[in-house]
Amino acid sequence: MNDPLQSIDEWGPEKIVCVSDSRTGMRGVLVVDNTARGTGKGGIRMSPAVTVTEIARLARVMTWKWAAADLFHGGAKAGIVADPAAPDKERVVRAFARKLADQIPASYVAGLDMGMTERDAAIIQDELGDRGAAVGVPEVLGGVPYDELGVTGHGVVAALDAALRLRGRPIAGARVSVQGFGAVGAAAVRRLHELGAQVVALSTVDGAVHDPDGLDVPWWLARRTEHGDACVRDAPAVKRLDRGAELLVDCDVLLPAAGQDVLGAELAAEVRADLVVEGANLPTTPGARVVLADRGITVVPDFIANAGGAIAAGFAMDARRSAFRPAADRILDEVAERCRDNTSLVLRSARDRGLDPRTAALDLAQDRVRAAMELRGRSARAEAEPIGAGG
Repeated sequence: MNDPLQSIDEWGPEKIVCVSDSRTGMRGVLVVDNTARGTGKGGIRMSPAVTVTEIARLARVMTWKWAAADLFHGGAKAGIVADPAAPDKERVVRAFARKLADQIPASYVAGLDMGMTERDAAIIQDELGDRGAAVGVPEVLGGVPYDELGVTGHGVVAALDAALRLRGRPIAGARVSVQGFGAVGAAAVRRLHELGAQVVALSTVDGAVHDPDGLDVPWWLARRTEHGDACVRDAPAVKRLDRGAELLVDCDVLLPAAGQDVLGAELAAEVRADLVVEGANLPTTPGARVVLADRGITVVPDFIANAGGAIAAGFAMDARRSAFRPAADRILDEVAERCRDNTSLVLRSARDRGLDPRTAALDLAQDRVRAAMELRGRSARAEAEPIGAGG
């Protein structure tokens, strides 16, 4: 984003706030994209490579994610340019929270994304002296244990199941390749195994493993708990693949659940799955989606498939100042139901209207956001045609 002013369109962003702190070296950004349907809500991403452009793109995804799930919050995202493994992380997080004290929680409620932990959310609450400042705090502080419940991965598999059902195929026996074995990928792998699917490949930043007959999921989950990303090094050489090769193995479903823009047009031409379910945010490029569509490969969009974290955050938002925790079973049931129903709705709409699924999903989300903007008098149309006016 060379000039943030040039990035503004009819939807937003409503504000871009850059902050810094000379004592800690903290540099960060908050992008509030659209609040027509409610307070800005989205996670904080911490990485040495964070950019304003990246955070703005993710904030827009949150706008569509909240609207597509029909939950009443607005799109927002924040980022901190820092190493999440650095020893001074707490000082940096506290500095970030202080600098945005006029925005949190009035315009934005903090949450978790890559590089941020439950403890970081607790630090933000502590720094600002407000339980309402952040969600994603540890369960002992009244938070929803996202990672322990595996909410995003749980929802992704529900979306995958719905997509397969529309094709008349059961999830049991489906061969799935999963890119990413972090919080989302591991939860998805666990749920896939529970439902009888075959996980034929998985990957971490250290590489990938592949077995066309299906990996031993319980063994791999145990190794991940013990060794983290390095667990793939335990695979015999015959099962190891270079990082990224898991995107191209023979499978029924490809589930990218790692970073963004990992699947470009060139790789899309080699994908051997006939269904892609986006577990990560923005894992496919626009060019890749064109290639996949031309090849007849269905893509379930990220803000439909991976909305489980947002749906769980909806419960957490309600519980921020409550003395009671929301019930875990209720959260998982709601995540599965909404992800499954929205996937079916979008894929049916795409089929009936001759659209690609992402366009159909965007139409659904944009219609809801536009209606809210018009009712609040925030759109040019509302200016020209005041709601309630007439003869």
